[in-house]
Amino acid sequence: MTAPSVTLIHSRDNPLLKDLRRLAQDSTAYRKQGRVWLEGDHLCRAALARGLQPAVAVFAESFWSAAPPAWAQGAGRVVVIPDGLFADISGLESPAQMGYVMDYAAAPAVLPDAPTVVLDRVQDAGNVGSILRSAAAFGFVQVLALKGTAALWAPKVLRAGMGAHFGLRLLEGLQPEALDALQMPLIVTSSHQGALIQHQTLPWPCAWALGHEGQGVGDAVAARAALSVRIAQPGGEESLNVAAAAAICLHASAVAAFAPASAT
Repeated sequence: MTAPSVTLIHSRDNPLLKDLRRLAQDSTAYRKQGRVWLEGDHLCRAALARGLQPAVAVFAESFWSAAPPAWAQGAGRVVVIPDGLFADISGLESPAQMGYVMDYAAAPAVLPDAPTVVLDRVQDAGNVGSILRSAAAFGFVQVLALKGTAALWAPKVLRAGMGAHFGLRLLEGLQPEALDALQMPLIVTSSHQGALIQHQTLPWPCAWALGHEGQGVGDAVAARAALSVRIAQPGGEESLNVAAAAAICLHASAVAAFAPASAT
């Protein structure tokens, strides 16, 4: 493969750097630009592992000479900038010294039969990213974020997702009516109603709805649920963090769906 040409940029006012600064520091800039910013080798390697190629690969000057050649191969453009400018665009306290700009396009429509996670106004970026990781780990392939949920491709959500984004079909800004397209049972969690999750026969495929950190699942989503479950909390706490609850619920579905049949 031919080595990519390299552009050196030294001006803080360069248009590309202005765009990168917005992508790194504005949670919804990706919607306007049609691109997302992945900062750090872990996220970038996760994208490459899924067969994705960056539109732009960006390296801090001090790191460029040590960067593995494969990290630049396939990029539409390779840019090297002084370390100080990289720190200026970075959204991290300790800049990672390399990043990718990836083309972004929202998934066009709900898949009716894909195992799904529904996020109903989950607002904390760390929670959203953690839920995406659990979804990817436990065999769910689609995430539907209702209006009021944290922006799925925001930098903080991307970092918390640790690469899970690239294995999921993501739709956001939806109204509850979008859930009517799903052709599978919708399951909701509650701290005070429904049978204990370990006593339920969980359907597969299914859709799990996780709600707002303080208010839980809204009435419009709850009205569409085929099943409501609760998680035992013998320690006496009022409720679990939504990301922790999601991991428990999605794991329970994975165990029910993928565990080998008992020996007879």
